Amino acid sequence: MSLPARIITLVVAFLAVTAVGAFVVLHYLLGGPATVDYAAGVTPNTGATVNVVMQEDPQTTVGSKPDWVTYFIRNPTTGAWVHTTLFQVPAGSRVDMTVFGFDGCTPLRNPVWGQVTGTIGNVEYVDGKPYHVLDSWGGCNVGHTFSIPGINLNVPMASPGLLQAAKPGLCATSPCTPGPGTPYRVMTFSFYTPHIDGQYFWQCRIPCGGGFLTGFGGPMQTIGFMTGNMDVVS
Repeated sequence: MSLPARIITLVVAFLAVTAVGAFVVLHYLLGGPATVDYAAGVTPNTGATVNVVMQEDPQTTVGSKPDWVTYFIRNPTTGAWVHTTLFQVPAGSRVDMTVFGFDGCTPLRNPVWGQVTGTIGNVEYVDGKPYHVLDSWGGCNVGHTFSIPGINLNVPMASPGLLQAAKPGLCATSPCTPGPGTPYRVMTFSFYTPHIDGQYFWQCRIPCGGGFLTGFGGPMQTIGFMTGNMDVVS
């Protein structure tokens, strides 16, 4: 190979490597979901209370995966629903959480995930009624879970279930809007954050990745849909 040909080959190879690197940075490092900040203006390690609001939907019509189930998080400043599963809370604080459940039901593979753990009193409230366990095998009762293994938190998310019989059906456009004509449940629960900084992985434990092997692929393992991180900061 002549010298000019070798130079051209090296230049082409360099440009190809540069293009791949730029793609990785733009699409994986800089192009990920936003982090919703609930820690701004809150003094950490004082037991202060922050109110985190989320919803889980049967589809993601705002993105490129419209048939994937997903969570949304509400921006505490603007009130807008953000398609993300990343949020930040202050260390040593109390988190009062509200989750609107719009999705249908799926039986838990293991009924242990129907138990409420890690919340204050090991209880959650579904439409104001206290529960320590939700039975996903006894009826159309559970749509998803919100589970943070690092702090032993597991909260089953109630499904509208039989409420659909008296209403038009599940919400079809995300983010969903609570109100008359749309079946949904409201889950509330509280827990304390650790006193030191850290990133805590969370995930739904229901096999809701339809079309993927055993239901645990796709949205189940993708940040921004049914898995995410809770950043604890001080």
